[in-house]
Amino acid sequence: MPRIHLLARGVLLKQGQLLLAHLHGAAHTFLPGGHIEAGEPAARALERELREELGLKARAGAFLGAVEHRYLRRETRWRHEVNLIFAFEAGIEPGEPLVSREPRLEFFWRPLDRLAQANLQPDPLQSLLPRRLAGGAGPLWASTLANP
Repeated sequence: MPRIHLLARGVLLKQGQLLLAHLHGAAHTFLPGGHIEAGEPAARALERELREELGLKARAGAFLGAVEHRYLRRETRWRHEVNLIFAFEAGIEPGEPLVSREPRLEFFWRPLDRLAQANLQPDPLQSLLPRRLAGGAGPLWASTLANP
């Protein structure tokens, strides 16, 4: 039975740069974070994932919104995920070296106005995040699932 993956994702914007994650061999990037464990609050899951992946002592902040996303994985299976997106604070700055604790992942900074060149996924984040971070009102919401 297919399952829905529930993910906590984080937005760290400093000096006009957004922290992004990349899976080696993938053609896209994504916001740092990962799976929420059963019984774990989403904000705590984000903090845990950042500690595990980057060794960061991070503090989750405001809930920014959610994006549900469906995509083809390895060109053979559809995957469905819901990304809960939070702002977060951490003691890192653009230009500082980022050392991943997971060999399959790398992290880097990208200017907020160049998210399309980084192929940020889910795709709606490329336009929604800059608007929301520039002071857009209310939580962001998007879906890549087809409307019935």
